[in-house]
Amino acid sequence: MAVRIRLTRLGDKKSPFYRVVVADSRTARDGKVIDTLGTYNPLKNPAEIKIDSEKAKAWIFKGAEPTETAKSILQTIGVIEVKGNSATKTNDKKKKKN
Repeated sequence: MAVRIRLTRLGDKKSPFYRVVVADSRTARDGKVIDTLGTYNPLKNPAEIKIDSEKAKAWIFKGAEPTETAKSILQTIGVIEVKGNSATKTNDKKKKKN
């Protein structure tokens, strides 16, 4: 079973609020979850992030893969270390072919 750390959307139209959850990768976005790690509110300035870092570290240790968005949130709070510069990847793709 492939387990992912990802976001489930809550909130009204045009006012999103997310839960950071651990779920099977084959389930729907707002489907059945295994564990809830915390919340993420992008509308606050700065964005409000409330995540149990010990639970998140435990799930990553067990092999749960975070999605790109979840990974950036976990990097913001210091659960995952930032590795390298992602700007170099995008620059390679934009090179013109002659």
